Amino acid sequence: MKILTLLSRHAVRFTFSSAVIFVLLLHSIGILNLTAISRLENFTYDIRLNMLMPGKVDERIVIIDIDEKSLKEQGRWPWSRNKLADLVNQLFDGYHVNVLGIDVVFAEKDESSGLKRLEEIKAKYLPSDQGFSQAIDVLRPSLDYDQVFADSLKKRNVVLGYFFLRGKESRVSGNLPKASFVEGDINNGNSQLIDATGFGANLEVLQNSTNNAGHFNSDPDEDGISRKVPMLIKYNGKMYEAFSLAVARAVLDGDANRFSHNPAIKIQAGPTEDLQTGEHYAGLEWLKLGNHKIPVNEETAALIPYRGPQGSFIYVSATDVLTHKVNPAKLKNKIVLLGTTAAGLMDLRATPMQSIYAGVEVHANMIVGILDNNIKENPSYTQGAEFLLLLLVGLFLALMLPTLSPLSAIMATFLTIMVILTFNLLAWEYGNLVLPLASLLVMIMSIYFINMSYGFFIESRNKRLLAGLFGQYVPPELVNEMAENLDSYSLEGESREMTVLFSDIRGFTNISEGLDPKQLTHLMNDFLTPMTHVIHHNRGTIDKYMGDAIMAFWGAPLHDNNHAKHAIQAAFGMIVALEKLQQEFVAKGFPPISIGIGLNTGEMIVGNMGSKFRMAYTVMGDAVNLGSRLESLTKNYGVYIIVSEYTKAQVPEYIYRELDIVRVKGKDNPVAIFEPISIGDLIDQATKNNLARYIEAMRLYRSQSWDLAEVEFLQLQKLEPERYVYPMYLERIQFFRKMPPGDDWDGVFNFDTK
Repeated sequence: MKILTLLSRHAVRFTFSSAVIFVLLLHSIGILNLTAISRLENFTYDIRLNMLMPGKVDERIVIIDIDEKSLKEQGRWPWSRNKLADLVNQLFDGYHVNVLGIDVVFAEKDESSGLKRLEEIKAKYLPSDQGFSQAIDVLRPSLDYDQVFADSLKKRNVVLGYFFLRGKESRVSGNLPKASFVEGDINNGNSQLIDATGFGANLEVLQNSTNNAGHFNSDPDEDGISRKVPMLIKYNGKMYEAFSLAVARAVLDGDANRFSHNPAIKIQAGPTEDLQTGEHYAGLEWLKLGNHKIPVNEETAALIPYRGPQGSFIYVSATDVLTHKVNPAKLKNKIVLLGTTAAGLMDLRATPMQSIYAGVEVHANMIVGILDNNIKENPSYTQGAEFLLLLLVGLFLALMLPTLSPLSAIMATFLTIMVILTFNLLAWEYGNLVLPLASLLVMIMSIYFINMSYGFFIESRNKRLLAGLFGQYVPPELVNEMAENLDSYSLEGESREMTVLFSDIRGFTNISEGLDPKQLTHLMNDFLTPMTHVIHHNRGTIDKYMGDAIMAFWGAPLHDNNHAKHAIQAAFGMIVALEKLQQEFVAKGFPPISIGIGLNTGEMIVGNMGSKFRMAYTVMGDAVNLGSRLESLTKNYGVYIIVSEYTKAQVPEYIYRELDIVRVKGKDNPVAIFEPISIGDLIDQATKNNLARYIEAMRLYRSQSWDLAEVEFLQLQKLEPERYVYPMYLERIQFFRKMPPGDDWDGVFNFDTK
């Protein structure tokens, strides 16, 4: 029931918040593609990656860099294959490396040795010269640089690289290695492997020298940033592994010629439900390489576990290897990757850390991630987790924020974001999970801004409207309360049980005659301002100022179940405020003033009343008139405050002195009137004793036991000579002795004047 009330009260804000949640839910399950959210997700991924990556150099992999220094000393690229053969021989025979991965494609023949020209000369000019032919045959093994290079690769743990083409490009060059899988090996209804249309691979003589090879295609996101690598790419119904996966296999197997149609790679799938269709299928989850698991998505792409900016691995210039300048310990038993950082060779990529990053180091990060089982997992079930979090967190905020103050809403939003971020970062760091973040942050901030904007524009307008209607009557804090439910308030007339207060300065005519107009104005302003503050502080509504008089009421426009109590509190507060004012008045040369306050509770008509020329929000009725009469009686009984029996009944926690039972002018029914003394717990024992004696005196008075009543009142007068009510009753006793009221007397005293 409370939720329904809440929804009804904040329907607009909840509707807008629900719309945001609904749109983001559609995005989370793929029905709606919000490009901005996807880009923001990439951005948050990059931030997390940069915050939490190790940032240390991994010495297991050494990058042999074809850098600017190497090009300067060894000549421009491409180098002759015999030089590359020397490099390979030096790495394995001189430095005893473990695995060599070559991040270069050798798709064209090397004819730099001149062998082709010699054979052309023989065919054209010396076809019958046996000596020349024999010389060529002798030189051919050393001048066939491709074969020389191929021979250097044989029986060594070398991994070659190649690339696939996508889209409309369908050219092919070179020879592909044996495939990792054929199409039937992957039985996955939701498989979305990249389907290549062409390739650029190594010469047949080179590829045949080592069956170990992998593609070094990246799969940049829409912003051009390389965040993942496709572990498998499909071509003509066959699947081919990535360069980094091939190198990792070479490291783990230690055998360059172990390749067969039954590879060491295994596919692990799990039951998955498509949130759009409800269809169940075996979704790709992992590729397994022995005990090493590589989490992948439906395209078999794995997130690149970047260790840090470029330079997170040891770099050695290729020319230093060729010239034997490298410390053997630096390369012994290491995983070595041959690649380039030279800008002119075009193997630079944009990454989350920096816009220019060596492609060979991307492979190095991937290899280390495979070997360390440290590749972040972004499984298909995170889509369901995102959907559930969006729904639960969204509904929680949509229901809660409208009920909070601006400061509390800020704190609640901040706390929610902190919880989401903490959970997300813990999952990243300790669970190796990449959970969606952008959609949640966008939803949280959107719901927050919807509520804040609504509060600023709509509720501010409501408050201005209320301030226009009631601002001159009620304090700002009550306007704020009323703004929460604007439809409940109007200026239309209605009947309510309320409490009215009348206050008047005693002897104001004499005071005003002794002051000039300017002084009188200052006195009234100085008096009315603190009195108004007291009334407002106690949730009262100022009806009007009538010269020196104040009229106020409680219970409208804001309903107040404690209207009588608040009115009595205001009356006491006015007396206290007046005592403080007296000192200021003396300093300004103003005469001391005294006030009388009358309170009554009952049914009253409240609303905007008046003429078409002027309207006022006011109260009317017999209960209002009685309140005015009670204020007039304060001087007759010598008290500051008089309340009716109806007000007293509403606030039983106070101690009262019954002053009289009176019939005021214009009223047929008598009413008991009381002076409120204090909260019961605060009254002292002497006052309690005097009050008990007073009650007994009043009982004797009403039973017409004049002598006994007189004795009691005389004793009370001695104890409290300043209290006017005692001599007043002594005078009445004298009168009734001479003029007995009769046996049917009800104890009521009639007032014929207002």
